[in-house]
Amino acid sequence: MLKRTFDILFSCIALLLVWWLLILLWILLCIDTNSNGFFIQERIGQYGKKFNIFKLKTFHPRTQKISKIGIFLRKSKLDELPQLFNVLAGEMSIVGPRPDIPGYYDKLKGEERKILELKPGITSLASIKYGNEEELLAKQSDPLHYNDEIIFPDKVKMNLEYYYKHSFLGDLKIIVKTILK
Repeated sequence: MLKRTFDILFSCIALLLVWWLLILLWILLCIDTNSNGFFIQERIGQYGKKFNIFKLKTFHPRTQKISKIGIFLRKSKLDELPQLFNVLAGEMSIVGPRPDIPGYYDKLKGEERKILELKPGITSLASIKYGNEEELLAKQSDPLHYNDEIIFPDKVKMNLEYYYKHSFLGDLKIIVKTILK
């Protein structure tokens, strides 16, 4: 109950502070990508339930290339701001395992499925560690294999640790680490 109350308060305060930035970025991305500036994608949420995550669109829909503004937004993680609405809707939390596309978390087995008991989050220790994941994968000769064999298992391990050890104070520390990064 404390976590949900915190999520609602944090999201409301954050949206009150950045609503103007969100609108400005959306307008700029509509122009830059020549499409709707929002990106909606199906992700796996709590208990394996699918939901639509909201992000700012950072790529051109026809070419699938990252836009000029999109490069900055991805590096700064500002493209994640619309997920505050996912938090308000109760689909996400501020801190928790990042929601993945179908084919990953929904395929977990055994003890690892405990991760699905958690509400996915905007930030986590794993997302901080792999904040440069796109760059890391771009350096690999087989990015999918590297993700599936190295990055994803490490994220699962970290998220399982979070499952067993998470606390309100721990979440606050993760939020501070995220802001400082």
